Amino acid sequence: MKNREISLPPVPAVLLAIISVQCGAAIAKTLFPAIGAAGTASIRIGVSALILLLAYRPNFKAVTAKQWKIVIPYGLSLGAMNLIFYFAIEKIPIGLAVTLEFVGPLLLAIAGSKRLVDYCWVLLAAIGILLIAPWTNDSLNPIGIICALLAGAFWSAYIVLGGKISQIMNDGDAVSTGMLFAALLVLPFGFLENGLTNLTPKLFGMGVALALLSSAIPFTLEMKALGQLPPRTFSILMSLEPAAASICAFIFLHENLNFNEILAVICVIIASAGSTLTAKK
Repeated sequence: MKNREISLPPVPAVLLAIISVQCGAAIAKTLFPAIGAAGTASIRIGVSALILLLAYRPNFKAVTAKQWKIVIPYGLSLGAMNLIFYFAIEKIPIGLAVTLEFVGPLLLAIAGSKRLVDYCWVLLAAIGILLIAPWTNDSLNPIGIICALLAGAFWSAYIVLGGKISQIMNDGDAVSTGMLFAALLVLPFGFLENGLTNLTPKLFGMGVALALLSSAIPFTLEMKALGQLPPRTFSILMSLEPAAASICAFIFLHENLNFNEILAVICVIIASAGSTLTAKK
């Protein structure tokens, strides 16, 4: 049963994960004013960990020393990536934060590439990411910029470690165990910020929806994909995130796309489709 929870091919799994994350972002935006960045990250990761542990019921006694050495840093990088990114979007516009965060996966994609065509797709995706950034803002918070770049570094670690753990551990066991360690890292920050003391039944319900859409569902889908896709291909596919964020903002928040943002959407979609079509089987 555990091995048949998700049967999607890797590329559709990544695309569905992207859509799920962006729907969850709409919920997170409404939670931020009430419980803060750390509180939102805590409820998201904490509830996700609980859901996944109940769903997969991993046998910790059966986990080998080799698996522990990878799944623990995998979970910690997962938690740090989300917490630090939420700190970033507290300080700077989310479009710029997403763009800066992509520096990590893009560098990973370049490092793992051996063919000229792969560099072309990475360059095209980079052009799209640069186009979507609001570079005209002259009052950017340096702490927010640093947090976004740091989140990108942890994102790269998550991609690499996720690929490794998916080769030696059941998908469901890996993501549920990893999420447990992510929660252990993030939850103390939620209590220190006092965001969790403001929880109401309604906010908690929204937090559960956020956990499902932004963590439990997409991370499980991504774990499935990471076991079948090379890290560089996964990285470029994930460059659809800024485009998906812009489209969701237009649909749910009525934010119109300007010319540069439309060009960015086209660039990252072509780069993602091209990398998928030219990737070695």
